[in-house]
Amino acid sequence: MTIATLIAFAAEEAEHHGNVALETFWYGAVALAVFTLLGLVTLSYRNVANRHAHKADAYARKHGTPTPEGHGH
Repeated sequence: MTIATLIAFAAEEAEHHGNVALETFWYGAVALAVFTLLGLVTLSYRNVANRHAHKADAYARKHGTPTPEGHGH
């Protein structure tokens, strides 16, 4: 087969499939929705350690401030 016949067959086959971008749009839309929800879950844990500062202060007063220790890595 020559290049011209291959291009002709490819063009003919493309007519039957329509717009592939419209067929695959929903995959991207679902992925965008999932990643947006995961991002919101991640942002909901932002600054969790500082939400209960009075508990952290009470623990530090009772047990003293922790000193950094080497882990031997």
